[in-house]
Parts: sequence; structure tokens; C-alpha cells
Amino acid sequence: MQVGSGPGLGYAAGMASAVLARPPAPIAPSAAQGRIIEAGLDLFAEHGIAGTSLQMIADAIGVTKAAVYHQYRTKDAIVLAVAEVVVRGLEVAVYAAEAQRSRTQAREVLLAGMVDLAVARRRMASILQRDPIMLRFLEEHEPFRRVLERVNRILMGGGGEPRARVRAALIASAIAGTVSHPLVLALDDKTLRAQLLGQVRKLAGTA
Repeated sequence: MQVGSGPGLGYAAGMASAVLARPPAPIAPSAAQGRIIEAGLDLFAEHGIAGTSLQMIADAIGVTKAAVYHQYRTKDAIVLAVAEVVVRGLEVAVYAAEAQRSRTQAREVLLAGMVDLAVARRRMASILQRDPIMLRFLEEHEPFRRVLERVNRILMGGGGEPRARVRAALIASAIAGTVSHPLVLALDDKTLRAQLLGQVRKLAGTA
């Protein structure tokens, strides 16, 4: 899809089909499912997905294994629910970016959304980067692949040349890698967000 360049209406017009094609909002997890997802995040980050059992999740939230099973029939279903947290967060950021009037504005909005999501979900970053089960799952998960394509298109500014690809990869890696790095674990969310957003803006050339 060809999009307009520079400021003005070109970018918004070029992205109109993507914005209009926005799917209905997904059904939010119930309170019980939310507790399971949060416990799964903690345990997956500490023990890995392979090292986490349904019984461990049940013990973490103080319920029986049968109660967990009532909400999610398998551990794979919990992995899917955890992955959907990422997909929904990225979709929100992408739709906001695609509604902007220029590529520069779109990239700026997307960067802020990605940083917000990464900082709010620090535990998720280590799972997404290092857990082989999650990596394989996301590679095969079509909704994630679709939203990632849109993220990459915005980060690359509509171009596909090596420089744009490397810059987009650097930005994505910087965000995901920084929030889980030992050097920033003691930083509060506000400080980390401000510092990280400032650095990725420099990488993107929007600072």
C-alpha cells in the first residue's frame, strides 16, 4: 500500500482503509481470568512457560486447580491469553498512530504507545524475548503477526531499504531489552518511561 509522504493529509488518507477496518473491541477477561493471567505472567517470567504448571498458577492465586481449569482448559490457553495482552496493547498504539496526519506524527505516537506498554508490562518483556515457547507461539499467532507488520511499517516510515529496517529493529529491540535489563529494575515507571522515550526518539530521529 502506497502512502503519502511528509506532513498533511497524505498519510491519513493512505491509512484510511486500515483505520476503517478496525475490528470490534475484544471481550475483556473476567476478574477471575485476569487473576490467572497476572499469576501466569509472574510465574512464566520466573520459571519459564515450560516450568510453570496449572497447579502452580492455582497455588499463586489461592484457588484449586479445578478453578483454574474452569477458566482455561489448558496451559496453552493461558499462554494465548497472556499473548493477547500484548496484541491488544499494540493494536491500541497502532490505531492511534495510523490516525495521525503524517508519518513523523505516526511514528511519534507509536513510540509513546510502545514505551507505555513495555514499561507497564516489564515482566512480559523477558517472556517475549527469551521464552522459546512464547516465541514459537507468537510466530504462529496470526493476529500478532498482522499487528507486528503494521508496527514495522510505521517504524520504517513506509520504506523498506536496509537503513529503515535496521533502525526499526534497533528501536524495537531497545524498548523491549531496556525495560527488563538489570540496570533499570530499580527505576520507577515514570523515570524509566521518560528516559526510554527520550532515547528511542533519538534513534527514530523525532527528538
